[in-house]
Amino acid sequence: MKVTIVGAGNVGATCADVISYRGIASEVVLLDIKEGFAEGKAMDIMQCATTTGFNTRVSGSTNDYSKTAGSNVVVITSGIPRKPGMTREELIGINAGIVKSVADNVLQHSPDAIIVVVSNPMDTMTYLTLKATGLPKNRIIGMGGALDSSRFKYYLSTALNKPANDVQGMVIGGHGDTTMIPLTRLASYNGTPVSQFLSQDVLDKVAADTMVGGATLTGLLGTSAWYAPGASVAYLVDSILNDQKKMIPCSVMLDGEYGQNDICMGVPCIIGKNGIEEIVDVQLNDKEKELFSKSADAVRSMNDALKSVLA
Repeated sequence: MKVTIVGAGNVGATCADVISYRGIASEVVLLDIKEGFAEGKAMDIMQCATTTGFNTRVSGSTNDYSKTAGSNVVVITSGIPRKPGMTREELIGINAGIVKSVADNVLQHSPDAIIVVVSNPMDTMTYLTLKATGLPKNRIIGMGGALDSSRFKYYLSTALNKPANDVQGMVIGGHGDTTMIPLTRLASYNGTPVSQFLSQDVLDKVAADTMVGGATLTGLLGTSAWYAPGASVAYLVDSILNDQKKMIPCSVMLDGEYGQNDICMGVPCIIGKNGIEEIVDVQLNDKEKELFSKSADAVRSMNDALKSVLA
């Protein structure tokens, strides 16, 4: 199985590293426009093979898309990252052209690939990729929910003082500081609702911390985070390549699901070899439905901004 990662920056390189040492794919190609950058990252990763014991072949390419031919999955991380004080929405004008060009180029060499969009603003870039390529919606997946959910589970585990791997929870809605919806009502610790262990005030704080989780790290690091984003992409790619049928919140085109149409937003999906194989209805309550509708309005306004930029 072959994976191409377009954009060899922090997120793309971390994704390649995780895919390699976990043996998720047999081949990974890193591609970047900066001369020698992807080749250097690939060489650095490959020099870990004897110490970490992986057999994945990792190579780099400077803007030569022919090296990506025959990829099963293509991950698009390219575009500028957020800087402190910058919203994901402010990236629309810059990253839209980059993402569209990348999608066109990779499909010339891998026409059957499933595309995973990571570039921000992620929901809008997923919508753009779907509209620009004309591919069926199961093959265009926005990676935001896996990351947001991992942050949600981290904050829950910290509040519970329990291992994060014993905590279940998901975040749906738009991948934005004000649009994501941590589903505290459905979160659990080893099958028991977390509400049995945590007060509503604590749960509200966990949700609030989750929503600004990316901005918090951007403020601390001076740029976007990369370890958790890269690992979250690899987690999603693993479910595709190995047909694991995991339920992962992903940004997908909605055609009536959750009361929305013609919009890409995060909802729980079954992820397998065909990409998005099923959209799962988790039966939101009235308050959650209201939050989802407000989130959709915000994402739709970004889509409108995208259309004005491309006009």
